[in-house]
Amino acid sequence: MNSSIVRDGYDRMANKYLSERDKLKTAKYLQQLMKYLPKNANVLDLGCGAGVPVDDILIKAGHEVLGLDISKEQIKLARKNCPRGDYAVADIAELKENEYQMDGIVCFYTLFHLPRTQHKKLLTIMRSFLRKNGMLLVTMGDREFEGKHVMHGEEMWSSQFGTTKNAQLVTGAGFEILLNEIDNSGGERHQIILARKI
Repeated sequence: MNSSIVRDGYDRMANKYLSERDKLKTAKYLQQLMKYLPKNANVLDLGCGAGVPVDDILIKAGHEVLGLDISKEQIKLARKNCPRGDYAVADIAELKENEYQMDGIVCFYTLFHLPRTQHKKLLTIMRSFLRKNGMLLVTMGDREFEGKHVMHGEEMWSSQFGTTKNAQLVTGAGFEILLNEIDNSGGERHQIILARKI
């Protein structure tokens, strides 16, 4: 089962992933997101990992963060690293429409661990979580791929479309794209999309 590959892989690599995470330069995208957030916004971090740097940056800027991750080991680290955040072990594939009401959602390096046939559904669910003019910051794949691969020495599974299809999914789910670019930090390539609920 693909979700167990993802969960177990992130459990095993928790500390190694944390030690390498700063190579992915995501702070500049969070700064862009925060330009559109209200003061003391509620932000949902899907696939929050160990909480740093994303949640730490948001919390220090005065925002409230709820982080969800399929890996219990990542959640343990997040609670330690960001004690002012709220965290829970959860599989984002099981989220339901209107389950939360938030001002913003961050979904870094997470969506492509779900089957790509489910991406549009999850984007639509994420839209239902957002208040009027709510913001979404999401990482998506830079090319078509589906299958197993090795990540930080552990077996992992990913499923993704290419950049054009990804943008179509985001707009089709009811968002206006404000930023759409390829990020090459950390020796990786990811599509970063910042979008507003319409």
